[in-house]
Amino acid sequence: MKENHSYFQNKNCEYFPCHKVKSTDYFNCLFCYCPLYALGENCGGNFTYTEKKIKDCSNCLIPHSENGYEYINSKFPEISALAKKNK
Repeated sequence: MKENHSYFQNKNCEYFPCHKVKSTDYFNCLFCYCPLYALGENCGGNFTYTEKKIKDCSNCLIPHSENGYEYINSKFPEISALAKKNK
């Protein structure tokens, strides 16, 4: 298992697991609400847009994957730049 600050699993959550996976042995709930959502098409995940132009991330497992913590942290400069642009 990874370091405690980079991994958390809540099997008691009513939505666990929130995505279809083969196994929940390693399913990281730390980024339950993905901080990459705001990056739109630049998030790097497996997403689509609905007919109403809403981003649908139900096929993306980046936040829940074994290397998801590191990947999301690598994208924080982009998230920070977006926040500065929108203030």
